Amino acid sequence: MNKQERIAIVTGAAGGIGLAAARRLLQAGGGVTLVGRHQDTLDEARAKLAQDGAQEHILTAVCDVAREEQVKASVDATIAHFGRWDAVVNNAGLMTFKPIEEQSADDWRGTLDVDLLGAFFFIKQAFLRMERGGAVVNVASVHAYATEALVAPYAAAKAALLSLTRSAAIEGKPKGIRVNAVVPGAIDTPMLWDNPNVKSGAEKIDKEDVGSPDEVAAAIAFLAGPDATFVDGAALLADGGRLARL
Repeated sequence: MNKQERIAIVTGAAGGIGLAAARRLLQAGGGVTLVGRHQDTLDEARAKLAQDGAQEHILTAVCDVAREEQVKASVDATIAHFGRWDAVVNNAGLMTFKPIEEQSADDWRGTLDVDLLGAFFFIKQAFLRMERGGAVVNVASVHAYATEALVAPYAAAKAALLSLTRSAAIEGKPKGIRVNAVVPGAIDTPMLWDNPNVKSGAEKIDKEDVGSPDEVAAAIAFLAGPDATFVDGAALLADGGRLARL
């Protein structure tokens, strides 16, 4: 494996945007570590990707991104297997639905631990262990800009993730590590269709506003790859123009 081929870690990689991003990165060459909470779903994801003939370039790592020691262990495994680490896609996310007056501190901590601290733990490891030319891509959400009822912790976490992206880009620049975010809108994943607000009709979704995981994955692969060397600290909207119409 040569230096032009990227070694990436993708969190929340068992399906949806994470799996699509892993496929895109594999197609560009190199290797990918699929990170998720359950080995069985990771094995299923690995089998799907291996259909493209890239089985030897795929590693799986069971990891709760909210636990720093498990994040470090997944990075250890990646470097031990591939010899280096070039990019991370912080895609793991948790979204719950509850009125603010019914929320507890644990509700907030649970969401922030996954959606914000999980990204921080991987960024920290990137700054400690990636070589120059590395890239971090954080998967945020249009909820960072325009949101709805019942999802306050998620919206706050995604807004904070964009702030973390800017701060990390500043600190990563002297290290030669770029940090950017992609900001998806309504994407055809279970997270969208299982949303109680969508099911109830409280949130109206026009089919023209719904994108595919592959369309977001293309943006992620760009930010993680060599064509984005002068893109740093950016938040790239991948929402089909939905935010502009909200």
